[in-house]
Amino acid sequence: MEDLIYYALFLLMPFAAFLYASVGHGGASSYLMILALLGFAPEEIRPTALILNMMVSMASFISYRKAGEFPTSLFWSLIIFSIPAAYLGGTILLDASIYKKVLGGLLLFPALKFAGIFPVADEKIIQRSWWMGPILGISIGLLSGMIGIGGGIILTPIILMLGWAGVKETAALSALFIFLNSVSGFLGASTYEIPLKEELWILVPLTVAGGILGAYLGAKRFSVKSLKYLLAFVLLFASVKLILG
Repeated sequence: MEDLIYYALFLLMPFAAFLYASVGHGGASSYLMILALLGFAPEEIRPTALILNMMVSMASFISYRKAGEFPTSLFWSLIIFSIPAAYLGGTILLDASIYKKVLGGLLLFPALKFAGIFPVADEKIIQRSWWMGPILGISIGLLSGMIGIGGGIILTPIILMLGWAGVKETAALSALFIFLNSVSGFLGASTYEIPLKEELWILVPLTVAGGILGAYLGAKRFSVKSLKYLLAFVLLFASVKLILG
């Protein structure tokens, strides 16, 4: 059974990285989902997902940064406040049952996003005030560090719905936001000094390779629409399972 679990990891993790990176994400929510459903403990799940997130999100940023004008002002208003919040969140270790329920709730964001339910505004719905970026940065950063994500699954649909940036610009912003939050969250979680299983380290190059391929094809307007619907269904199923236990 244990061998079967690791075979599943070697197939699922690179595929998840490919899909997420194709839309400018690091994929931490999918890594967390897979590891949680396969029985890994939260203290092992968080650092593993964050390490993978760093690498895949940087690959996404490199691919997307020239696809449109980078929204610098919006980015700085978010990241200055999210980095310390992500570090603080990383120092908080939730009980396993609570962790799974919070993760299940968060999985609803990428599930709805991949299903195409979140709207994309053609123009600004709400003018951005000076306090909105800091509030979003702190909230998303803290939650990101606690759970082990970069926050892009929450930030991206909000920016697109409010019309603060276009799809390509949002992908680039989210990728860099995810990378920096993941680094900060990982440093916070590292205070527990919990060693990772060797098998999880072996997953890193395969998953990163899937992410690099997805980021490259995504930036070149490659469409994975049918696969996104499949992933949306899987994420929704996993969300219900984790919440209900």
